[in-house]
Amino acid sequence: MKSLKVVTLVIALAVGLSLLPLIAQQAGSKGGEQKININTASLSELQKLPRIGPQVAQRIIDYRKEHGNFKKIEEIMKVRGIGEKTYNQLKDLITVGAEITGK
Repeated sequence: MKSLKVVTLVIALAVGLSLLPLIAQQAGSKGGEQKININTASLSELQKLPRIGPQVAQRIIDYRKEHGNFKKIEEIMKVRGIGEKTYNQLKDLITVGAEITGK
């Protein structure tokens, strides 16, 4: 009987470990939360992004006030303090909104 409990425990542990990446992915996406629009996000919304503190968040807002809306998410690298490393952590979490088509 003791060996059956051990086998059951090992199987449960194996199943749990195999599901861990899926659980972590769901936790990281926060239940399907939408991307943060860097053209409309407030200071506090921008600070929810990894590696974005109050100063960099303010620079993003200042940049879009001075230069207009970002057309592509890659343009966020024009903001001082956001390099390629930070961009790679942000790219799946940000958007510039729906593409606007003109006449």
